Amino acid sequence: MPTETLASDALWQRIHNSLNRQGMMLHLQARLLRVEPGLVEVALPYSDRVTQQQNGFHGGAMGALADIAGGYAALTVAAEGLEVTTVEYKINFLAAFQGGELRATGRVVRAGRRIIVTTADVVHLAADGKQSPCAVMQQTLTTVPATP
Repeated sequence: MPTETLASDALWQRIHNSLNRQGMMLHLQARLLRVEPGLVEVALPYSDRVTQQQNGFHGGAMGALADIAGGYAALTVAAEGLEVTTVEYKINFLAAFQGGELRATGRVVRAGRRIIVTTADVVHLAADGKQSPCAVMQQTLTTVPATP
């Protein structure tokens, strides 16, 4: 097996294991779709767990999904033995949607030893496959020692 494949499998496993320790993401039924160095994509299905009073996706759910995608993109470039935690993020909500699912793609913009800046694009994927922009986020994270 090529070294590149082993490295990507290890990176997937690192992110997957961490996501499976996130009680909120498990409760919301978020799932990992793609992991590459500096990039992570996560999906969130529509359900009564993620709605607001008008039955659209709640802004808090969109923000949490963007935060997770950006955070895990940052984790892909963090050294072994380190985790990341969000220092701040700013999100713009572009449109509200019902049904289907949200997909957030986090990308590393710049990675330093202690500070990592990411962006995340959130799109709505309708049942018919149509994709529409939903939100955009910019985020600052810092590295912290991994917890056992």
